[in-house]
Amino acid sequence: MTPTDADRAPAGAAGSAEQALEEALALVNRTPDGGVPRAAAWPRARDTAVHAGAGARARTHRVPLADALGEVLAEPLDALSDLPSFDTSAMDGWAVAGPGPWAVRDGGVLAGCERPEPLADGEAVRIATGARVPADTTAVIRSEHCREKGAQLFADRSVLTGQDIRPRGQECRSGDLLLPAGSLVTPAVLGLAAAAGYDELATRPRPRVEILVLGDELLTAGRPHDGLIRDALSPMLAPWLTRAGAEVTGTRRIGDDAAGAAALLEAVSSSTADVLITTGGTAAGPVDHVHPVLAEAGAELLVDGVAVRPGHPMLLARIGGRADGRYLVGLPGNPLAAVSGLLTLAEPLLRALAGRRGRPRWTASVRGDVPGHPHDTRLVPVVLTDEHAVPLRYNGPAMLRGVAAADALAVVPPHGARSGQDLEILDLPWTSGGCFT
Repeated sequence: MTPTDADRAPAGAAGSAEQALEEALALVNRTPDGGVPRAAAWPRARDTAVHAGAGARARTHRVPLADALGEVLAEPLDALSDLPSFDTSAMDGWAVAGPGPWAVRDGGVLAGCERPEPLADGEAVRIATGARVPADTTAVIRSEHCREKGAQLFADRSVLTGQDIRPRGQECRSGDLLLPAGSLVTPAVLGLAAAAGYDELATRPRPRVEILVLGDELLTAGRPHDGLIRDALSPMLAPWLTRAGAEVTGTRRIGDDAAGAAALLEAVSSSTADVLITTGGTAAGPVDHVHPVLAEAGAELLVDGVAVRPGHPMLLARIGGRADGRYLVGLPGNPLAAVSGLLTLAEPLLRALAGRRGRPRWTASVRGDVPGHPHDTRLVPVVLTDEHAVPLRYNGPAMLRGVAAADALAVVPPHGARSGQDLEILDLPWTSGGCFT
């Protein structure tokens, strides 16, 4: 994906207008003593989400192999037997005993057959890859490295004792540790578990997530009109969270009126999900019900605002006790601001709840100067080339055009970054392997 000049952040009027708006908001939102808003620093907010998820009591279940994909091992994966469990041929060819030439024995040895007869000294028999090697076999000679002449077999090159034989226990012995608890179940892990004789695995299940979309102004179909806008978050959040390793149990839409506030309180109080994700309503406006509802539910605010743009009014709350509690992540209603909340709070929380390790942190050199916020971190959509992270122009809080074309988001420190500066890169779930990372 190659960005056009019109897409790149430093060049566009839209980007500079959004930047001016952000700086103005930073000035009017100062605290009475002239300081900056009391929001958590962006790295601290992410760490808080990780610690919250890691501190919750782990759930485990035992599931068939196919259902364990993307989950984390709750128990070590130990070898149930030697692998391989008998000496096998690594190649199609001939099993031979002693020095050649060898007398050819009728028949052959195929994979899955019963134990073959032992070989006599000076004897050879055809053998298939994966077949059990006859007792007293010296080596396996590949078909292309030998020739038959009459009833005898001749080697075209030196034959080494044990060549092309996979000895019993070459990969592991019974009882060996194959993988520790906490390992992510990838397709390769499923193959290893099957080879080791497992039919099911003990894993930590995916965190259950329910999405609550707040707002009266949202349309579910058709074009925006008469002050109403399309709901851009419902189509995006469920697949995003699924790729992040969650099990999305449902999406509900809740209005902004008193009945909506009551429905939000009921959902917060009674949902069986491990994590509630709300959209909008996290500020202090007349129909922003998230804070009052959390207070009424007795929730503990762990993060109440983050010094990041877009996404400043995001929040993280614990509902219930520390070990058995559930969590609510409040995302701002603007689409790119909601993406910022997903990457800052939701994904780190979900990974920790699932027992998964944090993503390795990495950096890339940015191409072109990137404007910064006076006080806060900025998250800017970028396209990744072989050498650089290239900022995209459409990066305002309400815009999805930039992130839809992006490979990742770059973490821009306060006051911005100069061209060539290394910036931390946040992978997007569809460009980083999804649930297999």
